[in-house]
Amino acid sequence: MIMHNRLTACGMLLIGAAALCAAVFASESNPGEIMMYADDSDGRPFSKDPAVVRFNDRYYLYYSVRHNDRWAIGAAESRDLIQWTKIGVIDPSAPYEQKGICAPGALVKDGQVHLFYQRYGYGAQDAICHAFSSDGLHFERNPSNPIFHPTGDWNNGRAIDADVIEHQGRLLLYFATRDPAGKVQKLGVAAAPYDSDFSREQWKQLCSDSILAPELPWEKKCIEAPALCRRDGKLYMFYAGAYNNEPQQIGCAVSLDGVTWRRLFNEPFLTNGQPGEWNSSESGHPYAFEDDGGRTYLFYQGNNDKGKSWFLSQVEIGWKDGLPILLKSN
Repeated sequence: MIMHNRLTACGMLLIGAAALCAAVFASESNPGEIMMYADDSDGRPFSKDPAVVRFNDRYYLYYSVRHNDRWAIGAAESRDLIQWTKIGVIDPSAPYEQKGICAPGALVKDGQVHLFYQRYGYGAQDAICHAFSSDGLHFERNPSNPIFHPTGDWNNGRAIDADVIEHQGRLLLYFATRDPAGKVQKLGVAAAPYDSDFSREQWKQLCSDSILAPELPWEKKCIEAPALCRRDGKLYMFYAGAYNNEPQQIGCAVSLDGVTWRRLFNEPFLTNGQPGEWNSSESGHPYAFEDDGGRTYLFYQGNNDKGKSWFLSQVEIGWKDGLPILLKSN
């Protein structure tokens, strides 16, 4: 089992206080508008790589956090997508993930929350793992973990930043990898049957080369963190361009089949902030969340101190003529 750290009432007040204060402070400065969440359990505000689902009448946020000197996955809950309360930490404990786990993707299917996370700290051996939960808090690992890493001479075998979505009757798993030299980050995709148990033998790589690699000047040498949503029969992918704090910014591409992708814009869809703003160092690592009512939200990470701290926020997305548009900007 993935262990969930239950906090005592006193412990929750102490550990969750600064993270909660971060959200309250932001909402007081911008009433009812801006989510700003950071977990300070490691002694500083630090939350990365958001993933959000709606499950059992509330929202769950999963994110990367430093815990006991290793990467782990934090969990928070909300009723309104703005104010978040930390509810636990998923620590690395399996033999294959002792160096750390992070960057979760999340999917609700058949009454369970499924996390697709990476074992991290193993270099080219970083790989995608899977766990599932009936309550959103206590997770059981897939016995075939790690469930996926890419093959072929176009990559170095690494897989991180998973996101899974159903499309055209099957499950598609998107991931980031690197070129054989380990310098350039790019994306790939694998598929499994819709009724899959997500185990390793179920996944079939669909690409013999990257489905999206950095080409535009602002993307520099990195495309990562694929974030998928479906609209009008098409898949839209929000992705992070450039490595952290270069600055990392968010682009968008579209596909009919989930394998062949076309960029929608030559410039970032969501840019980093101006000097002095909370996200001046980057707006990165997106996650696309569609609520039950059909409203779409783009979650992302940012900071203004070159990565000494990290906050999570979100912005609502509208749609016009087949293109996403920002309804407001943080």
